[in-house]
Amino acid sequence: MIEFQLPTMTCGHCVKAVTAAIQSVDAQARVAIDLPTHQVKVETGAEKSALAEALKEAGYEPA
Repeated sequence: MIEFQLPTMTCGHCVKAVTAAIQSVDAQARVAIDLPTHQVKVETGAEKSALAEALKEAGYEPA
């Protein structure tokens, strides 16, 4: 399980964008998002660094 804090993730659109960014790295990744706490949990075989880069490119800098 990989976890990220994304302070700029604030709405439903953000949830969709974050999910799409993660699944662009691993289409089979399981993504669980807790919007009020800005927390993302990912079950994946991908590297955390690759996921972090995809999130940055989508405009969501992990804290």
